[in-house]
Amino acid sequence: MNATAPHDPLDARDRPARLTVGVVGAGRVGPALAASLQLAGHRPVAVSGVSDASVRRAAALLPDVPLVPPAEVLARAELVLLTVPDDALPGLVEGLAGTGAVRPGQLIVHTSGRYGTGVLDPALRAGALPLALHPAMTFTGTSVDVQRLAGCSFGVTAPEELRLAAEALVIEMGGEPEWIAEESRPLYHAALALGANHLVTLVAQSMELLRTAGVTAPDRMLGPLLGAALDNALRSGDAALTGPVARGDAGTVAAHIGELRRHAPQTVAGYVAMARATADRALAHGMLKPELAEDLLGVLADGTGTGSQEPR
Repeated sequence: MNATAPHDPLDARDRPARLTVGVVGAGRVGPALAASLQLAGHRPVAVSGVSDASVRRAAALLPDVPLVPPAEVLARAELVLLTVPDDALPGLVEGLAGTGAVRPGQLIVHTSGRYGTGVLDPALRAGALPLALHPAMTFTGTSVDVQRLAGCSFGVTAPEELRLAAEALVIEMGGEPEWIAEESRPLYHAALALGANHLVTLVAQSMELLRTAGVTAPDRMLGPLLGAALDNALRSGDAALTGPVARGDAGTVAAHIGELRRHAPQTVAGYVAMARATADRALAHGMLKPELAEDLLGVLADGTGTGSQEPR
């Protein structure tokens, strides 16, 4: 199959069997994945959702697909996407299996980054086929998500006998399968959260501070800078580090902390924590001179911006 054009027509001999698809949990992820599978020839037949936002998302991305209770979704679908929050997943699986909703031979897929297939053991005992397919992407809950799946990596965990089925589903959604061992799922998910979730917080804080400083279009100012920083970091890792921490400019860092305390005290803890982490990495990679690191780490340990260094 062509991973770069997953929705192109394929010879029937190259296509896995077309499946009826159900979604339990019409959050931002489930409807987008089901819509992508629909483009590959599968047929969404049922979706469950409780909130008004979930109902709207389902209607927008899966028009004419009936909204039904979770047990009814399983009754109608051969492939079931469980797209609920991580903490709700174990109880949902146990409940569905305990009430007899799970059928032998049914593909039960969850999209949680935290869990592998172990969380699906109750469904496995009921005869289901368990897959963990986590798209490493942030979702908006709109149709743009379907296009963004092209080239998206999926963290995949599955029994060896279901490896080909898992790969086929990911490729049909436009993604690239990346195999994650069951025991490595929590670390894998922590790594993604550290990068993507915290990035949003950092960018939002940076835009707020720029507005306070009088910048009228902080998004336009940050776009090229952050785009280049991300590209450099992905290409070069720690060698891409720049700025006052990597240079050992303790006075500048002290001035930063002082300004943040005056204008946005809620950002100081995050600034200091990230500066310490940056200093450690720059020092370990020989970018930060040890004689400069001492004063810098003293400022960060003080955490007040009033250390011995004067702002430059």
